[in-house]
Amino acid sequence: MKIVKKQGNHIIFALIVIALALMPVLMTNGKVEGSMLIFLGKCMAFAIVAIGLDLIWGYTGILSLGHGLYFALGGYAMAMFLKMRATNGQITEFMHTGGLSQLPLIWKPFLNAPMTVILIVAVPAALAGVIGYFIFKNRVKGVYFSIISQALTWAVYSIFIALSPYTNGNVGITEIKSVFGTIRGGANRDNLFHLFYFALIVLVVIYALASFLVKTKFGKLLIAIRDGENRTYFSGYRVSRYKNFIYVVSAAFAGIAGAVFVNFNGSITPSQMTISYSITMIIWVAIGGRGTIIGAVIGAFLINLCEYNLSSGNMVEIWQYIIGGIFCITILFFKGGVVGLFKDQIPALLRRIKSKGANKNATV
Repeated sequence: MKIVKKQGNHIIFALIVIALALMPVLMTNGKVEGSMLIFLGKCMAFAIVAIGLDLIWGYTGILSLGHGLYFALGGYAMAMFLKMRATNGQITEFMHTGGLSQLPLIWKPFLNAPMTVILIVAVPAALAGVIGYFIFKNRVKGVYFSIISQALTWAVYSIFIALSPYTNGNVGITEIKSVFGTIRGGANRDNLFHLFYFALIVLVVIYALASFLVKTKFGKLLIAIRDGENRTYFSGYRVSRYKNFIYVVSAAFAGIAGAVFVNFNGSITPSQMTISYSITMIIWVAIGGRGTIIGAVIGAFLINLCEYNLSSGNMVEIWQYIIGGIFCITILFFKGGVVGLFKDQIPALLRRIKSKGANKNATV
């Protein structure tokens, strides 16, 4: 019982991993369709970015409403590599339509696979590092940081739209095959399985890394910053450095998530870096339970599964209201999210009921 209490989060995550690992087997037996496997692959990408958000919001108290930017940057980096591989390094149709006659310099690093892997992590991390350095050094926090993160996301979104010869504007980079090749259709089942298990491994590694970070002294300092930034600052810690570092780590996780997402989605557009997309990511963490890591994973899967099932059929016109209602109820009555409900609130309710029962028997 003590092991369950201490390692409950890891046990739940292990059960999620086992369930996911069995999905290709179920597909082989005809129990699960390929479209569901692709959808779950996207959910794993969403869980990765949610873990990063939980590190900065749940543990450090920094509410970022612009993480869609880092997610999209990682996605574009992967998409550019896959597109170059498909065209054998030649310019694409949208480049030709935009008036370009040769491959732009910004696309050339993505001709190389190792360089692409580095850029998937380095580009979001570097941008977050520069932004975080100036913001946190000047002790900008709270709602002001959230507004700035939104504004920066909107600015980059506008740039991507304007540079259509290089990014294909609103349409984005489409018709992309995964790193393992085409994943759609029964003939490409093995490619889908390889990609699915690869994404699962990435999710496990990210979860393990995040769990390790929050258990160290560094993680305790993040909580101290969240609960009392001024006290932590006057205790002699360079708070801005810790905040900037975890912000960079979170952005790197988002970039990795974007790269995984593109392989399953087959495209990337500027819509993935919009403010609304970033707010949706916050909803995953809030409903799952912030400050727990596992809550971010649960929230990402739970909300997207609800959307997957509600956004068709009779619920097609009201499913967004349902998700919004769940979010509002969670914020108002279940601040700990799903994890807090089962970990704290239900046990507390059972203890009160048991205590009342004991008092009543004692009175009799």
